[in-house]
Amino acid sequence: MAKPPDLHSYSDRASFERLLLLMAALVKQPGVGAGDKTERIAAVQQQMQTIAAELKISLPWYAEPTLQKDLGVLRRYGILDRQIYRHGYYVGTGVMTSNELRLALNALASQAKYQGDAQARQAYQAIGERLQGQKFESEAAFYPVRLQFNRPTTYTDPDEMMRKQAFRNTLFHQLEQVEVAILQGLPLEVYAHKRGLYESIYPLQLLYHDVAWYLLCEEMTTGHLMTYRMDRLANYARPLAQVGRGIAAQQESLQAVHQLLKTGWGLFLGTPKEQKRERQGLQEFEQIRVRFYDETIPLILEAERRHPKQKLRVGKLDADTGLPLYVDYKISLPPRSLPEFGLWLNRYMGNVRVLAPTALLEQQQQGAKRLLERYQNSV
Repeated sequence: MAKPPDLHSYSDRASFERLLLLMAALVKQPGVGAGDKTERIAAVQQQMQTIAAELKISLPWYAEPTLQKDLGVLRRYGILDRQIYRHGYYVGTGVMTSNELRLALNALASQAKYQGDAQARQAYQAIGERLQGQKFESEAAFYPVRLQFNRPTTYTDPDEMMRKQAFRNTLFHQLEQVEVAILQGLPLEVYAHKRGLYESIYPLQLLYHDVAWYLLCEEMTTGHLMTYRMDRLANYARPLAQVGRGIAAQQESLQAVHQLLKTGWGLFLGTPKEQKRERQGLQEFEQIRVRFYDETIPLILEAERRHPKQKLRVGKLDADTGLPLYVDYKISLPPRSLPEFGLWLNRYMGNVRVLAPTALLEQQQQGAKRLLERYQNSV
């Protein structure tokens, strides 16, 4: 005698179609059900109705407990995780809509092509291959609307170095190990070309700034926070422990680094003594006042968010043109930042004058004298 079939709750067509349309809603509209808890299921059901209409399937409106049960089935089979989806439902890592994916791919393409990030390039190529043949609403769906054009001045991609036979002895060859160390809080020994020293550090973050990639890190024994240009570290990264200190300690140190970056100017985080005093709130800041003239005035005025501590004051107006004769730029910075602030001033050359402090004024005066001597010397 034949064994009767073991039917399940989705054996009938209506239940089966309801479950498949629910899955389609979560796949086609990642984040559906975001917002108020009371409206979460209603939003999911509305998306199911939209898809059903497109497929010419007659789908009844179901009670909330029925769809909650269906969601439970998807959790049981691992299609949904067992987490609470407070910001909308999504399947696996499919968290983005087509629009959001386009924005993410734009950023990834920029980082791959112009910041020379080898891993970003590999990821972008892999995603592009997976999306081949995918139908989108418009051919322009992945047109690079946004682009970051800053480019590194040195080789950063090991594959490109090999292709061009331009090997460079830099830490870019050890990126995978560095990133693992960052995420696990593992200390590494690295070698700094310029200082000719081996350094024991906790790597914290890879940061792209201006024309180069930098490694934000913490000295293993002293806790001194530092930045290193990646191309100034050798192709060497030796793990100093098998178990890391964990992500919480990493985040705490990284937060301290970014606080120093926020209050300072540029990437130099100070000597150990300076940094300790600054983090303890004992370091006196320099009160800087700089005056800009002529064509630099609009450039300074339009940069409202150049630094969170800056203050701008427009000087007296020209009687003929009605335009300001100068703009005073005031800012409070730690002493460690004066050299990098001075380098920024150099780009404005004859259209800027330091009023305070004396140390910065003398630094700029000496630079101006050297520049004049350089032009007077024919060599």
